[in-house]
Parts: sequence; C-alpha cells; structure tokens
Amino acid sequence: MRVTLATHGGQAAAIRLRLPPEVLDTDTLPTDAAAELAELVAAVGPAVEKERPPGRARDAMSYMITVEKDGRTTVLTQSDTTMTPEFAALLGWLERHFAQR
Repeated sequence: MRVTLATHGGQAAAIRLRLPPEVLDTDTLPTDAAAELAELVAAVGPAVEKERPPGRARDAMSYMITVEKDGRTTVLTQSDTTMTPEFAALLGWLERHFAQR
C-alpha cells in the first residue's frame, strides 16, 4: 500500500505551496506498523463517507490522504473544521511517522 499526505492552507500555506507531498510505502515499514496503518486506513473509509456539515475557520488546514492499494486509488479529504476522529487518528499517525524521518 502506498499512502500520500498533502496539506493545504493554514498560516504557512505559502511555505508549503512548493513542497511535495509526503509519501509512504508500507513495504518499507515493519510488519506491525504496516498492519496498524492498514487498520487506520480501513477505519477512515466509512467515516469519511458520512455527511459532515461544512465548517469555516480562518487559516484552517485541509488534508488530502491518497491511498493506493491493489490497483485502486482512494482519496480522503478533510479539514481542521470537519475532521472525523478516525481521520484525525490516521493523520496523526502519518504526521508522527513523517516527523521521524
């Protein structure tokens, strides 16, 4: 599985504008970490499909997580104001992983 994280907006939007998205291939992870990531991704799918009321906030961030698995691509998009707990858990896991690089 390949997971890509792109962030948009926020106070540092101009700085992030030219940065490429973060990319993670689960083949490079230890087995337990890859399994944990797969569980988080699976939990987000149904949660993201639920209707969430639009929110507005000055300098809010939006996040796009692209998951490529078995020839299928799924794009998950949420923002600081509409984020489900499941999406937040996946985002937090990815951010912690990318910070360790």
